Amino acid sequence: MTKFRPCIDLHSGQVKQIVGGTLSSVAADLKTNYVSKLPASHYAELYKKHDLRGGHVVMLGPGNDEAAKEALRTWPAGLQVAGGITDKNAKYWIDMGAEKVIITSFLFPEGKFSLERLQSVLAALDGDRSKLVLDLSCRKKDNTWFVAMNRWQTITEMEITQESIALLEPYCSEFLIHAADVEGLQQGVDEELVSKLSQWCTIPITYAGGARNLQDLEKVHVSSQGKVDLTIGSALDIFGGSGVMFDECIEWNKTH
Repeated sequence: MTKFRPCIDLHSGQVKQIVGGTLSSVAADLKTNYVSKLPASHYAELYKKHDLRGGHVVMLGPGNDEAAKEALRTWPAGLQVAGGITDKNAKYWIDMGAEKVIITSFLFPEGKFSLERLQSVLAALDGDRSKLVLDLSCRKKDNTWFVAMNRWQTITEMEITQESIALLEPYCSEFLIHAADVEGLQQGVDEELVSKLSQWCTIPITYAGGARNLQDLEKVHVSSQGKVDLTIGSALDIFGGSGVMFDECIEWNKTH
């Protein structure tokens, strides 16, 4: 059954909701939907209170380590962590309290997939694939989807297909996929992508990008036959949105 999964997006040490495609090294390009006055620990406590598992803390760029650690201290082994994870620090973040680490850019040196790097991350986690999530966040190109890295600005050579999913599945316990082209726009989910992912994946998968109301949870549920979970960010009332109430998402999870 499709579940709502929460998120804590960190930028410059603050909890923010960002229009995904505007995230680059040029500060002036950044479009922000919401900047919270509350610390990351507030959201971690909220998710813990309602036992909303499988949520991800994403460090978007530098200056977010302390905020991420604060969230993990609030709910040890209750949150996943992403952003700058490599074979050198994957175990460190697990030791800091992350349930799992999420990895993308490190696997694509110069935009080319490296199985060797993936194996090195898994080795750093003592071969425990239950601790590893692969983030295959993507952008559309030539009417198909390619993995995007470096804050979704660089399109890699890896196309998201049944074959590429099958190659990666033995190394991780789940996938996280942001549809970067619609991330933060609240213009609806990419139902075609959701449907394909449900056909290709045999392990848990979370989709993020474009969700604007509670009906989108129903759409993802139908499109994926209940196999894909959904993250809602900018549309949520706890992030300044008006499309969907956090309490409605809690209720959805209880009834599904």
